[in-house]
Amino acid sequence: MLPLLSLSGASSTRRVGFVLKACMLATGCAGIVAEFVLSTLATYLIGNAIVQWTLVMSLMLFAMGLGSRLSRHFNRHLLDTFIMVEFSLSLLCALAAEVAYGLSAYTNYIALIIYGQAFVIGGLIGLEIPLVTRLNQAYEELRINISGVMEKDYYGALLGGLIFAFVALPYFGLTYTPIALGGVNFLVAAVLLFRFHSLVRRKRLLLGLAGLCAVLLVTLALVAEPVIQYGEQRKYRDKVIYAQQTPYQKIVLTQWKDYYWLFINGQEQFSTYDEEKYHEPLVHPAMQLAVNTADVLILGGGDGLALREILKYPAVRAVTLVDLDPAMTELAASHDVLRRINRDALHDAKVKVVNADAAEFLSRDNRLYSVIIVDLPDPDSVDLMHVYALDFYRQIKRHLVRGGVMVTQATSPYFSKKAFLCINKTMQAAGLATLPYHNQVPTMGEWGWVLGVDRQDITPARLKHAVLNLSFADLPTRFVNREAMTAMVHFGKGIFDSEVANTIRINTQHNPVLYRYYLDGSWGVY
Repeated sequence: MLPLLSLSGASSTRRVGFVLKACMLATGCAGIVAEFVLSTLATYLIGNAIVQWTLVMSLMLFAMGLGSRLSRHFNRHLLDTFIMVEFSLSLLCALAAEVAYGLSAYTNYIALIIYGQAFVIGGLIGLEIPLVTRLNQAYEELRINISGVMEKDYYGALLGGLIFAFVALPYFGLTYTPIALGGVNFLVAAVLLFRFHSLVRRKRLLLGLAGLCAVLLVTLALVAEPVIQYGEQRKYRDKVIYAQQTPYQKIVLTQWKDYYWLFINGQEQFSTYDEEKYHEPLVHPAMQLAVNTADVLILGGGDGLALREILKYPAVRAVTLVDLDPAMTELAASHDVLRRINRDALHDAKVKVVNADAAEFLSRDNRLYSVIIVDLPDPDSVDLMHVYALDFYRQIKRHLVRGGVMVTQATSPYFSKKAFLCINKTMQAAGLATLPYHNQVPTMGEWGWVLGVDRQDITPARLKHAVLNLSFADLPTRFVNREAMTAMVHFGKGIFDSEVANTIRINTQHNPVLYRYYLDGSWGVY
């Protein structure tokens, strides 16, 4: 049988094997990064990280299987075929973000576009290993050939994962990472084309494709940022004044006249048009009800607005703010707009910022707090269930001083009634006396919170009575007062009907019913 790459001599054989396996290391790195890029794109543009990563990765693995099966039909000119595959991957990977962001401005079916990209790119990746294995079969016996090719591919996958997590996404974002990814595939194809130029059959075609890819990669590098910005701007009604992609989320600030909006992964976090109607109810009932307010813990709230309200209390001695994303807290401390909105709260000497997962922080922290404010995102994905679970609220209870008070945002009692009731019931199961309340926030809709007190001797009726008798007279608020509080603790018919409330189950990490309750809500109708 003639070698698929007809080079003679032992040294030539070793060089061929080395080049092919080096190519597999590079393509293994590029392949895993391609999967991560498309999964991250789907998360930012569609939402729900766990679902999108699961769907995109599974779809790409399935497509890779189909690509491997398809490879059996290529019997001639395998080197040309492999180089063609790499140039094709170079173009498709480099264009991934621009296509997704650009088309997201014009269609509501962006999921189909991203899944389509995942399928095609996955299929091409699936062709790589069988082709390289067959190219290398004349130079190594089967057991060494297969193990060597697979080994380099897996090593490349590890390298790609590390590069994506610690270099590409934090520093290049989804604007330039896909272009760099396309550059890796281009480099593999170019090395093979020029290293084995004498063995290539379709020289003119592949040289022309190489030139086209090179021109396109350079062009994309020049126009990528405007294209991404255009796609993002079309997603938002108002002018985008800041956008940053972090390893955790996409942060966007928009402006309309003298008002500002903060979005994370496309979801509104606050608007200066009415944010006091969210942050004042979140903070002040708990702070007013607490016996003392010396030590306060905020879980979430990296924008600093809840912190701003807490610092209105002279008795506050120390505030610890725990937010997962350092980019968010750094932005809140440095961006002129956010500093003006939060009144430079993160620069206050009383404040300590910790960048960590809320549940992990509680598990290793040994301090007690007078008040704990939970200002975390809505429970709209499985990866957030652990910070709405029974164990999480038990951890919070253990970190409260005797008679301490906690409060959590609890999504909308109108749009997601079962989720609201589930949070309340889960807190009660953790041993907290609870008081649910709500308010109309014009830019966000009807919103809810649940207050929790670590006192066994207090009944819901006594807790409501205590809250209704709080005095906000000397507090510099824009919205909250006794009359507003009276309206907030009362609900109309239907919210706490026993027929529904009795069927609500407690949310745990092992049985995240809250996620299903949230999805069952009527958010999608509005």
